[in-house]
Amino acid sequence: MLTIAFPAAAFGTNCYVLAPGEGEECVVVDPGIGIEETLREVLTQHRLKPTAVLLTHGHIDHVYSVTPVCGGDTAAYIHSDDRYRLVDPLGSASPGIVGMLEQQFGSRATWSEPSTVVEVTDRQALTLAGLDLEVLHAPGHTEGSVMFGFERLPEGVRAPEELDRTMISGDVLFAGSIGRTDLPGGDGAAMQRSLRDVVLPLPDSTLVLPGHGPATTMRRERGTNPYLQGLTA
Repeated sequence: MLTIAFPAAAFGTNCYVLAPGEGEECVVVDPGIGIEETLREVLTQHRLKPTAVLLTHGHIDHVYSVTPVCGGDTAAYIHSDDRYRLVDPLGSASPGIVGMLEQQFGSRATWSEPSTVVEVTDRQALTLAGLDLEVLHAPGHTEGSVMFGFERLPEGVRAPEELDRTMISGDVLFAGSIGRTDLPGGDGAAMQRSLRDVVLPLPDSTLVLPGHGPATTMRRERGTNPYLQGLTA
């Protein structure tokens, strides 16, 4: 699986581009703030055509560029519980964040909904751009936070662990940490349930690609992540 990752221009949000290979259709995951130019370069270099945009949740730092990336004919996929966020994610952002964006990019922050939105549900199986994936609903950071699982690995992965699958974890699980629960839509009790019932059962052989920060593995997080200690699946 061809996998390209690069950070957005604000908040270090990871944007992922996944495809079966060069010159194929692809999916774009979490097109955040200021990613458009870099994404165009990636698509041109690898001769890729986006056929879907996957959103792990609806916070502005993960969805800001979804409409220009989708254009008029590419669907955005988001969990039904976060669908409402695509109406106006700027409206739920703090004035300080909106002001920071306008200062950084030198223009007024604006928003319009993508023309085609597909609502996904827990354990739903999707086939997009020739890739099979599963949606795992893991609320806590937001009501509709999800992870996207693939029974494949990025090309060229070399790791001491035996890895055989990939999970894009959004802001549910990070290397050594988890997503905040004090932002709009956050729920500490829901996050604990998601960590116990959705994250912990993932096999140790899972490569984790988070919404912020470096990649990790479930074996590493199970053994070292303080937020997973003491939980029993």
